[in-house]
Amino acid sequence: MQTATAVGGIEIRYELSGRKNRPVVMMSHSLSTRLEMWNAQMPALEPEFAVLRYDTRGHGDSDAPGGAYTLEQLGDDAVGLMDALGIDKVHWLGISMGGMIGQRLALDRPDRLHSLMLSSTAAVMGEQAQPIWQERIDRARTKGMEAMVAETLERWFTPAYLQAVAPPVDAIAEQIRSTPVSGFIGCSEAIRRLNYLDRLAKIRLPSLIIVGEDDPGTPVSASEAIHQRLDGSQLEIIPAARHLCNIEKQETFNSLLLEFLKGLEP
Repeated sequence: MQTATAVGGIEIRYELSGRKNRPVVMMSHSLSTRLEMWNAQMPALEPEFAVLRYDTRGHGDSDAPGGAYTLEQLGDDAVGLMDALGIDKVHWLGISMGGMIGQRLALDRPDRLHSLMLSSTAAVMGEQAQPIWQERIDRARTKGMEAMVAETLERWFTPAYLQAVAPPVDAIAEQIRSTPVSGFIGCSEAIRRLNYLDRLAKIRLPSLIIVGEDDPGTPVSASEAIHQRLDGSQLEIIPAARHLCNIEKQETFNSLLLEFLKGLEP
């Protein structure tokens, strides 16, 4: 059942489901989506774990205050939600922006994590990325989120998937379209300041990294850079998939998650 709670001065929508008295997998979505983007993972995870997914600040039915957000603030929101629900530690599963929030937690609040699962993400945004983010922010501000839909879908799914599988693509398109402009801009400002790469070697958590082979936004090289710095981490590259590989290749993605999580069981 979906509900909401006060965290950090705003309302955060969340859903807690799955098996009670089992370890919690906490799921953090990408920019311009909401907790429903994880629907394809629920049949795999709910029979085995408790599952907590939520709408990030600025997205879905969580509040979307104006102004720039920070990854530290978004991480504090996640910890605040855990506190509100009485959850001590979680297995963190984050895709894209959610993976960036996970890195922040692994660096600054490792006491709250059992493990770290990162998909389709990066650890640094260099100077070359700044004009791209500024253009997206300006376009959303002046033209609205409808202007972001087509280009975003092309980055997130392979052409073959876009042509062949309408319902999941339509659902993601609607999530992009309905994202508050203030939330998109606030989180974009956080993402463009991402700079964790040089600190990642400090992380000492079991870690799984998943990336689509054809992801143009957070390419395989970005995941390899994270993998090289996370001692003992596991890197999995999913063939013929782009950014939202959890949807495009859900069976492969789900199998990788379960294999990793079950391998951590005592």
